[in-house]
Amino acid sequence: MSALSDQLVTFAILAYLIAMISHAVEFALGNARKGAVAAAPARELVGAGVGGTGGPVDAPATPPASSRPDRSADRAVVAGRIAAWLTVLAAALHLGAVVTRGVAAERMPWGNMYEFVLTVTWIGVAAWLVVLWKQPSLRRLGLFLTLVMVLLLAFAELKLYVQVVPLMPALQSYWFIIHVSTIIFSSGIFLLGVVPAAAYLMRAGWEQGRRSFPYTLARRLPAAAGLERLTFTLHAFAFPIFTFAVIAGAIWAEAAWGRAWGWDPKETWAFISWVVYAGYLHARATPSVKRNVATWIAVVGFLTMLMNLFGVNFFFTGLHSYAGV
Repeated sequence: MSALSDQLVTFAILAYLIAMISHAVEFALGNARKGAVAAAPARELVGAGVGGTGGPVDAPATPPASSRPDRSADRAVVAGRIAAWLTVLAAALHLGAVVTRGVAAERMPWGNMYEFVLTVTWIGVAAWLVVLWKQPSLRRLGLFLTLVMVLLLAFAELKLYVQVVPLMPALQSYWFIIHVSTIIFSSGIFLLGVVPAAAYLMRAGWEQGRRSFPYTLARRLPAAAGLERLTFTLHAFAFPIFTFAVIAGAIWAEAAWGRAWGWDPKETWAFISWVVYAGYLHARATPSVKRNVATWIAVVGFLTMLMNLFGVNFFFTGLHSYAGV
């Protein structure tokens, strides 16, 4: 089962990669279509000035681009649909990898960083498929989501992978399931939430007339207002779950170590993340705070989550270090 899980992770990464390429094709064809349509009026204006008399002008030999069958648009739609179905396939392979890992270990597959990242990323992509099902117009966000999946899973395979081992005695508690499952679920939603947050910041800049990198990446994205609403919805959904996870961790710490809070590095960074995300929701609810300022706070919140996951485990030692890499 362990070998099967490893193979499924590899196949999932490949499927996410091909889905990302398909999304990129959708972007490219969409841009080409926009350029072709926009060029049609320019050719008509040039023709209208021939002869300088204002009289009738012969029609061009080829019809304007806007009147010809828009094959680029059709191909873009096909590429986008292929990308969406490949993402579904990748998510199924991804889930299979998580499940077989748990079967091989005879426990919940959350005992180390590799398994944690494997499960968090699946929660993120599963939540994305739900969003896509409800709002198909957001499909182009899949390019960025699949990019994140490829990077995180590849990093987990190359740097975090460990063989299946039994759960350490310190983790053998029902609080392991309660605390870690809610941390994983909320972290997966926060992972998805940072995608429309970053997309909103780029799209808002594009709508304000900025034409430099990275704002040019957002010209084919949905309107900034919709991206911002999605960002808020995801964070508002995940924050109470994350709050419960932190409280459950404190209760577990009281039962295991005789104290609910000891400023352990992971506890400290979990608190920092909680404060930053609470600050985002407060800023989002305050009319005087601009939307882009509030969204930047959400992005910072996700950076603190990454610090808690990777930075603390690699560079600090504490009571949570027993999970290993």
